[in-house]
Amino acid sequence: DMVARPSSTPTDQLVVFGCGVIIAMLLGKLLVLCILAVCEARMPLGVREALLALKRNPPANNEWWKAATFYQIYPRSFKDSNGDGIGDLRGIIEKLPYLRELGVQGFWMSPIFKSPMADFGYDISDYYDIQPEYGTMADFDALVAEAKQLGLKVILDFVPNHSSDENEWFKKSENREAGFEDFYVWHPGKPNPADPSKPLPPNNWVSFFRGSAWQWSDKRKEFYLHQFSVKQPDLNYRNPRVVDQMKDVMRFWLKRGVDGYRIDAVPTLFEIEPDASGNYLDEPLSGNTNDPDDPGYTIHIYTQDRNETLDMVYQWRAVLDEFQKDNGGDARVMMTESYSRIDIVMKYYGNGTVLGSHIPF
Repeated sequence: DMVARPSSTPTDQLVVFGCGVIIAMLLGKLLVLCILAVCEARMPLGVREALLALKRNPPANNEWWKAATFYQIYPRSFKDSNGDGIGDLRGIIEKLPYLRELGVQGFWMSPIFKSPMADFGYDISDYYDIQPEYGTMADFDALVAEAKQLGLKVILDFVPNHSSDENEWFKKSENREAGFEDFYVWHPGKPNPADPSKPLPPNNWVSFFRGSAWQWSDKRKEFYLHQFSVKQPDLNYRNPRVVDQMKDVMRFWLKRGVDGYRIDAVPTLFEIEPDASGNYLDEPLSGNTNDPDDPGYTIHIYTQDRNETLDMVYQWRAVLDEFQKDNGGDARVMMTESYSRIDIVMKYYGNGTVLGSHIPF
């Protein structure tokens, strides 16, 4: 008996047709590759070498940041890889594919430098090392390498206005060690008629964390300026050694592969210079509060958004551009935190002659 066989169904026909299309596409692609290979082989040697060089070193993309989406990572709580309850660099590495799936072009990590954590990493005790809770320098290098494999840009949170009071620079400055005497902003204070042994703060400047912006050091017998916590003494940017040191910090991490910086607390980098008598002027009262410990008690015209601060931002941009020029690759990007008036924020972009921050905010 003859066995009845079912005729092909529309589904079978669709599968066969789909397979045929795929095979045709693959053959077409193979043909194109063969043609390109033959054409490349017949090219003049100079042209072929130029094309190969272009493949190895594609042109820099200086505009990538304009349409980029960045993901902020707070390392301490992002992903814990070893079960100690604290997020770490290895945890971030594990989640890089997830960031890639989100469609972001880069990520900014809140401070990862060594710190006593008085202000969750914004008090840096060593600008050249990783906070041990987060991992090691080897972990950081692995993070950068994996991010580059996935096409993700790595942005570090850079805190140049102040360090931790546990930073070796501050300890040396407090001890008046040679080369560090003026690394921070120091002042002997005002005479205290009630108790000559206990000088008064130099002026009425108020910290963002409340109270006087000046803290007495029993060791040095002077006040140091801290626009934030007493654990965060302000670096003295009128000292060229400080300027050079912080540029060196930037270059150190650029050499390790970072793609730029989000720069913290930019407006407070500079204060006015002391007058002819060596004193700092009081800031005018705002009239908004009667509480002298409230940061809104004064108008911060002598401690924020000084012209010298703008110039410092322009110098940092030059560091980034010079590094790109010497090492190739895409533009290294600078984001600057400045919650100032819009006319001031605009100046952080540049002054028409020199470039400044790529992304002021």
